[in-house]
Amino acid sequence: MTDHVQYTSDPAGAAQFWSAHVDALERHLSVNTWALTAAAVVLFVYPIARIAIPAVLHGIVPDVVRTVLNLM
Repeated sequence: MTDHVQYTSDPAGAAQFWSAHVDALERHLSVNTWALTAAAVVLFVYPIARIAIPAVLHGIVPDVVRTVLNLM
């Protein structure tokens, strides 16, 4: 029973544990690794943004234009 109590933690303790791991990761990654990670994120997000943002705008703008024209 005491072993179970040892491994249960409150959410704040879990957040501190996670934060400590992320801080350690940030300290040990080289600049080249950060640059490679940033490039990978840009290559992944850019096409999604190029497709998703126009699709959302295309879906929203015609409704807004119709509403404004109906109010006139």
